[in-house]
Amino acid sequence: MVAGLEVRGAVARYGKVTAVDDVSLAVPPGQIVALLGHSGSGKSTLLRAIAGLEPLVAGSVLWDGASLDGVKTHKRNFGMVFQDAQLFPTMSVGKNVGYGLSKWSRAERDARVGEMLELVGLAGYGDRKITELSGGQAQRVALARSLAPTPRALLLDEPLSALDTGLRRRLADDLARILRETNTTAVYVTHDRDEAYAIADEVAVMADGRLLDKSDPVLLRSRPASRDVATFLGAQAFLTQAQARALGWDGELAVGEVLGVMPGSLVLDGDGVKLEILDQTVTVDDIQISVRLPEGSTAAVSSRGRVESPTVRVRLVDGAVVPA
Repeated sequence: MVAGLEVRGAVARYGKVTAVDDVSLAVPPGQIVALLGHSGSGKSTLLRAIAGLEPLVAGSVLWDGASLDGVKTHKRNFGMVFQDAQLFPTMSVGKNVGYGLSKWSRAERDARVGEMLELVGLAGYGDRKITELSGGQAQRVALARSLAPTPRALLLDEPLSALDTGLRRRLADDLARILRETNTTAVYVTHDRDEAYAIADEVAVMADGRLLDKSDPVLLRSRPASRDVATFLGAQAFLTQAQARALGWDGELAVGEVLGVMPGSLVLDGDGVKLEILDQTVTVDDIQISVRLPEGSTAAVSSRGRVESPTVRVRLVDGAVVPA
């Protein structure tokens, strides 16, 4: 028996379209698993199937080894947080948080609401109107409401995707802290790999309804299961050992392996290899300099400022080892 949440051979279809194709995964108690994939990968459909909102045509969802087939959504005792928060605008913040506690005594409910608001960084906000909240505050209230009844698992469907980049990063860190402090078992859907890395104990990569890879963030980035997974995670080029060594890499590849050049794999180095600059793009954090690698492919290196010369010297410090 697998403790916690388990999905076995899940298949979900919309007409002739298979949205989830024979997916199996386990989420042990207290663990956070991120479902990571592009739009249309099947990640949200799988989450909804776990919640009981979408039917499975094959496979099962289990909790502590017991099948949830036929168990209604509200009986599964899973909390849910969506992209748009879905708060009740006519209720105060406190009443929203306490909405699922109707069977608790008034004193217990008030204490729990206060505890949850403090947990999410909104102590003293209980009497405020929902319309007075920012987007980030609204999602904190939604999280507090979902955690208040102590669900056995929390299901989160891209809860931060509507927020701006800076706020999304801060809330991702806060969300990870809150889930771990409360020892919450969680499934987190996102299309943002950095968000998945920040929040999850394990990341499950999905595409075309199938589960392509599942491991902890460090292993996933360093040894993805395939080129497709590495490319989704940001690989810009794939090099043989000789090509990687020519750029200063000092690692070893086994027969049948190549090295994926990932975000951050290249660094500026005055003693490095001189490469042609193709383009320079300003981002939130830095300037991404696109360079042509010796074998002809392109990759990017991060810089604090623009480079005025037509070339730049770089060194390859790491990468993702993948099957050739």
